[in-house]
Amino acid sequence: MSVERVHRKNGTVWRVRWRENGQPRSRVIGSKRDAELFEADITRRKRLGQLAQIDAGRETVAEFAREWWRIHAEPNLSPRTRESYAVVFDKHILPRVGGLPLREVTPVVVAGLSADLQRAGVGPAAIRKALTVLQGIFSCAVTWGHVQANPVVGVRKPSAKRKRAVAPPSVALVERMRARLLADRRLRDATLLAVLAYAGLRPQEALALPWRNVRDRTLLIDRAQSDEGAKTTKTGRTRSVRLLAPLAADLAAWRLASERSSADDLVFPAATGELWRDHDWRNWRRRVFDPLAADVGVSGMRPYDLRHAFCSLLIAEGLSVVEVARQAGHAPTMTLDTYAHVMADHDGADRRTAEAAIRAARETEVSGKCPPEAPAAPRPGEKPSVSGEPTSGFEPLTPSLRVKCSTS
Repeated sequence: MSVERVHRKNGTVWRVRWRENGQPRSRVIGSKRDAELFEADITRRKRLGQLAQIDAGRETVAEFAREWWRIHAEPNLSPRTRESYAVVFDKHILPRVGGLPLREVTPVVVAGLSADLQRAGVGPAAIRKALTVLQGIFSCAVTWGHVQANPVVGVRKPSAKRKRAVAPPSVALVERMRARLLADRRLRDATLLAVLAYAGLRPQEALALPWRNVRDRTLLIDRAQSDEGAKTTKTGRTRSVRLLAPLAADLAAWRLASERSSADDLVFPAATGELWRDHDWRNWRRRVFDPLAADVGVSGMRPYDLRHAFCSLLIAEGLSVVEVARQAGHAPTMTLDTYAHVMADHDGADRRTAEAAIRAARETEVSGKCPPEAPAAPRPGEKPSVSGEPTSGFEPLTPSLRVKCSTS
């Protein structure tokens, strides 16, 4: 180890020499004081076994990202997540900082990246996602010893707060949609609609629901659909959701009519009996849900929006933020951010149970337009009809539509 003076045309600099794994190494530094500090740092690192970190971070962001993709992203991220990350990296990160060595990406550089994206007209959500992807890359770089600190952590990201308040679908609207599906003999689709609206499941959770998880009073949510098969829920946690009596009746009717109703079967299987693929879900939205939403006057509504109906029903009952969050499967802070205006609307209002609200809407939207016919008594050993003529239904004063009403 040595520090020596080096004379150059543009002035004097200082060279620090040391050996690493038997090989001579050197670095030129501008001042003697800095050279002495660097020499002391090398001595400390040699004593701690960290000498290799001296040259860490020389690879570019683009080069390390390829390593990160192979070692971390492919084994741990879902195909859908990898696809979105790849688009964000190629479009926003690679052209701006992809050629920089890891060690030269500082918080100032990251802040400049964020400002550059804003000037380019990139939206806050896309900027936030780009910084999140870059932060994830540098998190692995820190863990793997390529850099000492994550430069993205301290940079402020654009707000992720919702720009407009959610408008939970009313129970009357849900029942109008459900009635249209039943009138078209789409019992499966009507039941799926009810599960989304009256249990608050995310669509991928509903598609992965097996019959064994339909309990007497709850639905057990422990997995979700993906293109590669069943996966953990979005939060990685299992939760139990209240099974409201009207929804229990809907599920009972669908189980009677379903060809696959054993405990291990899916409640909503694909035509093959297996889990839906992503293209199955997109086709269902395009062919069934979107025309239905347009038909009832809510074009642009998403199946996911039905989840807000369930949370709204719980709020109308007077449940706390914590309990609504537990049922919905997300953090109480997110519940408060999303539904604070809904809670304000119900302050001081008369409380009404979710089941009572659904029954009242079914009587208005269904019974008032298509009075139930007196069902014929079933023969001994015969199951009640769930797909033929209208019956008196599984709930008091609530008929089950199976054919179109001539008066509607």
